Order: sequence, then structure tokens, then C-alpha cells
Amino acid sequence: MKAFLILEDGTVFEGIHIGADREVVSEIVFNTSMAGYLEVLTDPSYAGQAVCMTYPLIGNYGVCREDMESRRPWPDGLIVRELSRIPSNFRCDMTIQQFLEENDVPGIAGIDTRALTKLLREKGTMNGMITTDAHYRMDEVLPRLKAYTTGRVVELVTCKEPYTLHGAAALSDNGPISGSARFDREAYEKGVREKKPSMVRALNGRGLKVALLDLGAKDNIARSLAARGCDVTVYPAGTKAQEIIEGGFDGVMLSNGPGDPKECPEVIAEIRRLYDADLTIFAICLGHQLMALAAGADTYKMKYGHRGGNHPVKDLATGRVYISSQNHGYVVDADRLDASVAVPAFVNVNDGTNEGLSYTGKNIFTVQFHPEACPGPQDSGDLFDRFIGMMKEVRHA
Repeated sequence: MKAFLILEDGTVFEGIHIGADREVVSEIVFNTSMAGYLEVLTDPSYAGQAVCMTYPLIGNYGVCREDMESRRPWPDGLIVRELSRIPSNFRCDMTIQQFLEENDVPGIAGIDTRALTKLLREKGTMNGMITTDAHYRMDEVLPRLKAYTTGRVVELVTCKEPYTLHGAAALSDNGPISGSARFDREAYEKGVREKKPSMVRALNGRGLKVALLDLGAKDNIARSLAARGCDVTVYPAGTKAQEIIEGGFDGVMLSNGPGDPKECPEVIAEIRRLYDADLTIFAICLGHQLMALAAGADTYKMKYGHRGGNHPVKDLATGRVYISSQNHGYVVDADRLDASVAVPAFVNVNDGTNEGLSYTGKNIFTVQFHPEACPGPQDSGDLFDRFIGMMKEVRHA
């Protein structure tokens, strides 16, 4: 069946229908990751958007459910050059076509995704429609596209009730296994015998309690903390700050999430209360932006954002460059940052935009990228260890 991708500038791409058989209007963005399409699809940060994967073949290893980063896919649609119909992977549970159909996600294949990506880079992110209606009327479609906004999507993706993930973690030769929070005593003792720090660091946070504010959190954030021995209590985005302050936590983590950070005024107000309470806080992605807004800084929308697993960011304190996983369309305005409140801690090597802040006189640091990866490189995973070190220092002071 034919399908059409119509952009708000009037550009039309013709391809083949994939996924669910329904029409959708969404913000069209692109992701440059070469692998990890399932983690992309199940990342809540994509709520309100349709994702174009720039890698030309998607679905070749199928869908492995245990790799999902949340309970369901969140993008409104999927746009690919070629969709593999016959995956090859011993862990495969189903094809990506079956996964899209099962979760009512429509899409389009067979279009020139290079041309689409170049167009979005040149003109900026645009809204678009995926439809199988060959008789669409442009004069009716374009007003719908121009009127579309992602809205308050954090309310859609956050958990409904608090829950706790108890730490201690499975271990492997390469460190914590992200898919489990079970402590593997044999692996731990093996790590001690063989003097492999990566195998024993899971206990660094043993006994520490962390509150994770779920703004659209990927599962691997809580797993990364639990894998280091922390007990993690996950709270809905609308949780009052006082409940967290009174919870006796050693630290607070603000998660990633979707949409415009300025669409979350109630959450910003509660984060300001957490800021004033002088807690140890680590924030990533949307959480990083919301903390900046709560402290009086500003954010703005980028031309086409950063989405992929190969973005270099520089730690300004050490000079070290991480290759990072990113997914954001908004950024903190470092040019309007009050140094008495916060100073830049990380910068994007490609375009010079802000990638992290260190808060003056506070036990708070934030990053724009995803140290939990999934998909993406694990270069910056030690930022979780930095957070644990900050909490331990306060506890033992």
C-alpha cells in the first residue's frame, strides 16, 4: 500500500505503508544511530514526534523485548529507508512490523531518508503527516500541520504511582548488567579476586537511597543506579517536592523526558523547592533543562536538535571528550547564564551548545546527554559514580 509523508512546507515523499493502518500528524525529527532502534522507539522522550532513522536498514535484528526502555513505544510514527521483514537474531521475539502493528504505530518506508534529513537540517524541524490517503487535499492538510504542537507530553509518559527498585545488581566482566537489579555474589567475589574495579563498583552506592523524578525516564536510569547498589524510588512527575524532601533520600535524580521544558511550569516550581532544599541532585536531558529554568536560566528550541549515539561532548573541568547518546530539541542558553547560579560544565564539540551545568554553591550537576546510554556509547556512565560519590560525601560529612 502506498503511503505519503507530507511536510508543512508542502514537500511530499511517497513510499510504502508500514506499521498500523492509520493517519498521524506529528513533529518530524531524525536520529543518526546505526543501531538501537528498539531503544529509540521505547524512549519516552520521543512522545509527540515521528522519528526518521537515517541508517538505511532498520529491523534487521527484529525486536528483543528485554531491550525495551519503557513499557511501550512512544513516537507517533516511524520513517525508514528500508524495513527488514526477515530479522536474524537468536533473541528476536518478533519483527519490527509486528511490533508497530501491535502497538498501533504507523510509519512509512521506501523514501529517501537522506533527502528528508538534509531538508530538516536546512529548514529546521517541521511538522508532518503520514497518511495512506492518496486523495489528500493540501489546502486541508497544511493548516493541520501548522497548528500541531507536542503539548504537555510529560503528563502522558510519566509513571502513575511511585515504585522502588532495590539495588545491588548483577555483574559481568564489563560491569553492571543493565537489565537486572539482582546481586550476583559469585561475580562480585570473582571481581575482587581478579582486581577488576568495573565488576565491584556496583556496591559503591550500597545503602544509598535515591529519588528519581520520572519525567519520561528510560528504564536504564534506575537500573544504572540500582546496579551500583542504590535503592531507587521512582516518583511521578507531578510529585510535590515536600514529599521527596521528607523521604530521607541521599540524592535526587531528574530524568530525561519529552517536549518543551517551558510546558512544565508546575514541575519547574517543585524543582525550585528541591533546589532551595540544598539536596544532592543529578539531572539529565529534560531534567537538566527544567533545573536550569527553576534556577532562573533560559532555554530555547534548536533548529533540528541532537538525536543519535555519536555526539562528542567536552568536560570543561578535565578536558575529556565523551561520545554520547543524545535526544533533545531544546537547549539551555549558556549566554544568559548567571555565573553566581551555575557555570557551564560540558559543551558540545560540534556546535558549541551547552551540554551540562555545575551549580555554584550547590551539590548539583546536570548534563544534556544520556549517561545511561541504551542505545549509544557508555563513555559517560561514570557520571553515575560521580553522583554516588557526591551523596556519600554528604552522608559522611
